[in-house]
Amino acid sequence: MRRWTALAVLAFCWVALLSSAVSLAQQDQPESKRKVINRVVPVYPEMARTMNLKGIVKVDAVVAGNGTVKSVEIRGGHPLLVQAAENAVRKWKWEPAGHETREPVEFKFDPQ
Repeated sequence: MRRWTALAVLAFCWVALLSSAVSLAQQDQPESKRKVINRVVPVYPEMARTMNLKGIVKVDAVVAGNGTVKSVEIRGGHPLLVQAAENAVRKWKWEPAGHETREPVEFKFDPQ
């Protein structure tokens, strides 16, 4: 009986730890206050289309005060889709601001 109780307590602690980690991950990216003026849709790579590859690519774009993208940092995604997302977000334009900002962007790729 003690073994089952210990396993139940251990499982409960593991679930509690996992759920708090998930909620922290969701809070990691704050909403941006800057509006996008010009969005460019990424070109779906032909090889990814052939493989029927779906996925999400997350990037952080460092946007200059004038609204142009200074740099792009990949946060996650399939390697076949990452380059297309990076190429697209480099062409985006945000509204001007008095300072540089970091803008989270998420692309959803689906061959359908």
